[in-house]
Amino acid sequence: MEELVKLAKEKKASDLHLVYGLKPSVRVHGSLKALDLPVLDDNKLESLAKELGVDITNLKEHDMAKTIDNTRCRINVFKQQNHISIALRLLSDTIPDISVLGLPKIVEEIIKLRKGIVLVTGETGSGKSTTLASLIDAINHTYEGHIITLEDPVEYLYKPDKCIINQREVGQDTESFSDGLRASLREDPDIILLGELRDADTIETALTAAETGHLVFATLHTNGAGDTIDRIISAVSEGKKDQIRMQLSTTLKYVLAQQLLPRIDSEGRVLAYEVMKVNSAIANLIREGKTPSIQNAIATSARIGNITMDNCLINLVKERKISKEEAVLASNDADYVKNALNIY
Repeated sequence: MEELVKLAKEKKASDLHLVYGLKPSVRVHGSLKALDLPVLDDNKLESLAKELGVDITNLKEHDMAKTIDNTRCRINVFKQQNHISIALRLLSDTIPDISVLGLPKIVEEIIKLRKGIVLVTGETGSGKSTTLASLIDAINHTYEGHIITLEDPVEYLYKPDKCIINQREVGQDTESFSDGLRASLREDPDIILLGELRDADTIETALTAAETGHLVFATLHTNGAGDTIDRIISAVSEGKKDQIRMQLSTTLKYVLAQQLLPRIDSEGRVLAYEVMKVNSAIANLIREGKTPSIQNAIATSARIGNITMDNCLINLVKERKISKEEAVLASNDADYVKNALNIY
């Protein structure tokens, strides 16, 4: 495993895939490439799984995080067609400073918050974990406080500076996100990082935590601010929807939606983002259930730093960082983007 991870790092890969009957593959700048290595068989894959410390006797799937060749890795070992497969995400050796991520200046205001909820959303591999880690680490180096993280698995490892930091892994240190979150409220936290808002129980407890004076960070697999609100509301029972809308309208402070797109000006990928800082108008829309109007509210509140994903994509094309074609593919409203970029 150390040799494979070392090779993946040399290729500047974000992921390593080990699949029966195929050569090991790496994802570089979003594209999968096979390595010039022998095809993997059952014996090799079983040996690699055991090397990771995984009991393969009754294996279905196993999530874990491990430092391999001095690199923190998020790993999933699973079965497919009765063969073992391993998917491994290589994490950065250091937590990047928030100023180098490519996010707008307004995001730096988040570390000054003392309570409320901040959501970072996007598809898998969009950089959510890195953004959250950078925000948490910035707080760690700026203010005194107690930070509790609930992750599945623990990814970035923080070095306590001005803050006390407890990192808890779901399945190992606590049974579930909701159990760990409820327990954390009895552990005198100032800031709580939730790896994911997975279910209604976790959502309701997170909102309660924010209402009672805590700063809560969490992720969702949604593409934008409006989708994020809808996903949260749809997760709770019908009788609680109005209550959750009211709580969200008073506790939600920011939604950051992200995606990583291929650059055309250099090798690598560039961050495209949507930023919604909740103002009174947006809070009213959330409370009244008028989520379809949120996109327009974001677009018309640019003066406070808000920006829609589509307008960010248009800006990236004008800055010659991504292609017009990529902007259209990544857009929420393709016709709007095409019109803005004179694509007919």
